[in-house]
Amino acid sequence: MTKRKVDLHSHTNHSDGVYTASELVEKAKNVGIEVLSITDHDSVNALEEANETGKKLGIEIIPGVEISSDLRGDEVHILGYFIDPKNKELERYLSFFREERVLRAGRIIDKLNNLGYEISLDDVLKIAQNCAVGRPHIAQAMLEKGIVSSYFEAFNKFIKNGGPAYERKVHLSPQSAFKIIADAGGLSFIAHPGTMPEGLIKELIDAGADGIEVIHPSHNSDTTKFYRGIVNEYFLLESGGSDFHGGKRNDDNNFGKYYTSIIAVDAMHTRLMKNSA
Repeated sequence: MTKRKVDLHSHTNHSDGVYTASELVEKAKNVGIEVLSITDHDSVNALEEANETGKKLGIEIIPGVEISSDLRGDEVHILGYFIDPKNKELERYLSFFREERVLRAGRIIDKLNNLGYEISLDDVLKIAQNCAVGRPHIAQAMLEKGIVSSYFEAFNKFIKNGGPAYERKVHLSPQSAFKIIADAGGLSFIAHPGTMPEGLIKELIDAGADGIEVIHPSHNSDTTKFYRGIVNEYFLLESGGSDFHGGKRNDDNNFGKYYTSIIAVDAMHTRLMKNSA
């Protein structure tokens, strides 16, 4: 029996991805993904279109979101699954953070201007359009203005963490992110833990995380094994996916390559049923 491909981490152009919701679902179909979660940053606006396309193509869409949080200066991304996209409190928080993203972009632009580069917030907003504004949109605007010769140069030279034009995001505490997701009927997962110290992971588990993203392009086989061990040790849920964005990230080969199993989704359903009992 062929293993069903389940990708629980992907992005559309409603945040920092390249493809529309329909285009992403069509690409998922082409690479054999049967269950897909769209986890845009601070936005659930792609989900309705994704659901419509998913029904036509026979792909299950799990409603998701990715929220940034902060634990003593360390940025931690939280994935929320099976959320109700129409939950009013969730909508309020996501709207607030999308507005904060625009303000942050303005501060980055001010720093670039002070460094002598001509670029405006309007240049960035034209690229982002109505989507959650992020550094990838700024990098693209810098490329189009001729400030840099490549997308990656914009990050490496200017807007990476600690770069001369970098500005921190406004964050929720992990506890607040977990509560927002839980109140919207969802489950919270620690995203792409990478080289995160085990002590920090333990704090997030104690704060209420339901699970950990075990499979991710940044994880090698040893890392995957390590996080799966933590999942088993603390009786957590497991997720995994490609973190696919497309475009300048050159990650097309990851889509359909990094995925988890339907067993992980079944375990989520079981946990949700217990939570509602």
